[in-house]
This record gives sequence, C-alpha cells and structure tokens, in this order.
Amino acid sequence: MIVSKMAQNLIGSEIIKVAGEVNAMIARGEPICNLTIGDFNPAIFPIPKELENQIKLAYDQGHTNYPPANGVAVLRKAVAAFTKERLGLSYPENDILVAGGSRPLIYSTYLTLVDPGDKVVFPTPSWNNNHYCHLSGAVPVMVETRPENNFMPTAADVAPHLKGATLLALCSPLNPTGTMFSKKDLEEICDLVLEENSRRSEGEKPLYLLYDQIYWMLTFGTAEHYDPVSLRPALREYVVYIDGTSKCFAATGVRVGYAFGPASVMDRMKAILGHIGAWAPKAEQMATAAFLNQPQEVNNFMDTYKPKVQRSLDVLYQGFQQLKADGFNVDAIVPMGAIYLSVKIDLAGKKTPQGNVLQTSQDVTFYVLQEAKLAVVPFSAFGSDRSLNWFRLSVGGATLEDIQDSLGRLRNALQQLS
Repeated sequence: MIVSKMAQNLIGSEIIKVAGEVNAMIARGEPICNLTIGDFNPAIFPIPKELENQIKLAYDQGHTNYPPANGVAVLRKAVAAFTKERLGLSYPENDILVAGGSRPLIYSTYLTLVDPGDKVVFPTPSWNNNHYCHLSGAVPVMVETRPENNFMPTAADVAPHLKGATLLALCSPLNPTGTMFSKKDLEEICDLVLEENSRRSEGEKPLYLLYDQIYWMLTFGTAEHYDPVSLRPALREYVVYIDGTSKCFAATGVRVGYAFGPASVMDRMKAILGHIGAWAPKAEQMATAAFLNQPQEVNNFMDTYKPKVQRSLDVLYQGFQQLKADGFNVDAIVPMGAIYLSVKIDLAGKKTPQGNVLQTSQDVTFYVLQEAKLAVVPFSAFGSDRSLNWFRLSVGGATLEDIQDSLGRLRNALQQLS
C-alpha cells in the first residue's frame, strides 16, 4: 500500500513500545512498578471531587452538543481570570483557545506559524517537538542540553541557532526532566528572542516562542515558575502559551487544555482546530469553568495533591541518592516540578547474568524492566542520543509502596551485573 511520505516516515512512540512490554508482563501477573507514562492512576490520584461533581451536573443539564470552536465563553472567561490571578498574565477571553488537551494546541501552533522548510529550535530532551516538526514539515534544530544545567537550555545553547528560525519551543517545568528554568536563564533567552526580532525586516516572519507551561502549578521546594511575558512584556506579540488542567488537577482524561497569545495567531489556530474538530467536550468545559471559579476548592485540592506527588518524587530521589552513595553508577536531579524525576542509570559496558553486554539506554531500559520489574523511559524517547543513559521516571501511576519496593529490586539487579 502506498501512503504519504509523512506517514511512511513517522517514527512511532518509544514510550508506547516500552508500555507494550510492560502491559504484557502485567498480564502475566508480574509485579511491575510502572513509571513510564505521564499519566495518573485515578485510584491513587483522583481528580478534584468538586470537578467530578460539576462534570456530572453538566451532563445532567444536557451540555452534550458542540461547543464553540474556541471554547465556551464561561470557560474562556474563567481561564482569563484564573491566569490573571495566579500568574499575573492579563489576556482577554477572546485571545484564549480551548481544545481537547494540550496536544492539539501545540500541533495547531506549529501549523499556524511554521511553513514546510522553516527552522524550529528546541532542546533535547523535550516532549514530541521532533514529531511535530515532522508533521508540519519543519526543519528540526535540536539543541543538546546537559545534566549540569538540569537539562534546561541556556542562552548560549540556543543563540547560534536563532537566526532565520521561525519558532523556539520551550517547556518549563520540562517534560521529561521535571526541571525548570531559572529566572536568569529564561530572561537571557527572552532577550535573545527580542534581539533577533529587532533585526528582522518589516514583512519578514518573526521568531515566535512556544511556551508550554502545562505543569506550572506543580512546583516543589524553593523552585519558582517563570514565564516569558511576565519577565519581558515586549515579548507579548511573539509568545504562544500552552496550558490546561490535565496535570495540575490529575485530569488527563478530562481533556481540557487551553492556549493564549497574540490575537492574530489565536484566530488562525482557532480556524485550524475548527477543521480538525479537536474540541474539549462541552460538559467538561462547563465543569472546568465552574471549578476554576471556586478558588478555595482549587486550593484545597492542591494542598493535598501536591504534597502527595512530591512525596513520591522525594522517595525516588532519595533512593537513587542512596544507591549512588553505595557505589552504583546512578544519580538523580532533585525534583523541581511536574511529575517526573530525571535519573541516571549508567550501565554501559556491564555484563548481565545471561552474558549480554549492556550498551545503549534501550538495553538498560529492558534490563531494568526484566530484572527489577521497574519500567522507565530513556531520554532517547525525547530526542536525545541512545548513548545518554538518563531516564524519565513518572510517579503518577504508582503507589508509594510500589516505588519503595522497586528500589530494593533495582539494587538487586545492579548487584547482579559484572
């Protein structure tokens, strides 16, 4: 069968490949600690009770028809107020676009701003930018980051690549690393974008900044979230924000995401999403609006939800630090945000009890899965090289007990190597 070149050359998700093996092992009754998927087990992390009640009420009230293409007005108004109150970002409701999660919003940003052959600059590891470049025909410019800077890009990293680029795609807190921009690093990158746009002639496409902050409500310890327009108001006409409720309320299946940015860009994104039909269900939109308009209910939920996520991340982090102290070639970056922990498991050159030599991060992934019953995702699934033995561990789908048990199994698996 002949298919399009785009479809023929589209790379499958490495996470889904790992998940397939995980699901097969679970079906065989094996005790897997599954830290692969950026999702939540509702039995461990349920959505806010008030949000659940409002969803049921919205269906009882008959909100089952098409929503407006840009989202119901009450939700856009609620998002505008919530964003203003919590982040200090003032965007009118007409510059807010609602969709079925953040994915269609990111994709429509690419389709709105990027022509085939345009350069898109993004750090590695990062989530799905390589695939969105392929889907839109963009030329990906992947900027390698370093553990020394928490896998976040610096101005020095991106500066050589911005000339002639159409889009700089950033995310903080970052999927897959759970790390965040410092104020200084983000300010310096913002200044580069402003400088680049000041050099461009009238009529030339500007350099836009896609800023994915879907995890901004999930920050831990002293970590503080920063965003471009708050730091540099002159960037307002160039920044498209990606946000939503999927992660901050453990509501991945509720499918309510939203974007906001320059009116001219949002209008075209609205037209694209209208043709795709990637709307959030109307009942869920009505329910989300009602929930966002109850700040005390939001606060009450976050007061219990955030510490529970942080506890799981802290236990993982401390476990890896103990393994490191005991002489194993592992490490972890202190949790800053999101539901992810960045972990090094460098077993390259080690020999398994079966006599196999571990080389790539894929080898390590499947060794740890088989021997420790611990499912993790290598950074190569997010654009990094397979020789980089760093991994994403996502805590939303596992109990604290499962996580603690997996650390003991991992120790045993590491001890078996020679």
